[in-house]
Amino acid sequence: MKLLSAVRALSALAQEARLTVFRLLVASGDEGKCAGEIAEELGILKPTLSFHLKELSHAQLIVAERFGRRIRYRANNPAIRQLMGYLMEECCGGRPELCFPRPATATRGDGNRRTRRQVPGESGNRSDGAVMGR
Repeated sequence: MKLLSAVRALSALAQEARLTVFRLLVASGDEGKCAGEIAEELGILKPTLSFHLKELSHAQLIVAERFGRRIRYRANNPAIRQLMGYLMEECCGGRPELCFPRPATATRGDGNRRTRRQVPGESGNRSDGAVMGR
């Protein structure tokens, strides 16, 4: 992916309604949704929704397929994977395990704490001297 494509995609997502529409389409999977369904679920007026769908489509984050008089919108999964790959390229100085969120420490039903699972390759020591998972 090129820088300009990434900027276009991220710019399209940097708006509350578009991000909400995008997340709905991601959640709907390969089935996607028609504009009327999206408008009804999210409470967005159809002309406004049309504008947002156009912006997401222009950024290649969604695809539209015509079925007779209806258009069904879906998330463009290959483009999303490309964007994620671009964002994670050379992640954390070659240590991608640092880029993923760590599971929080939880409490078991008996009140005892469980420590989080250690990520493979992780020592458990943070650079600030604190020890994780204790």
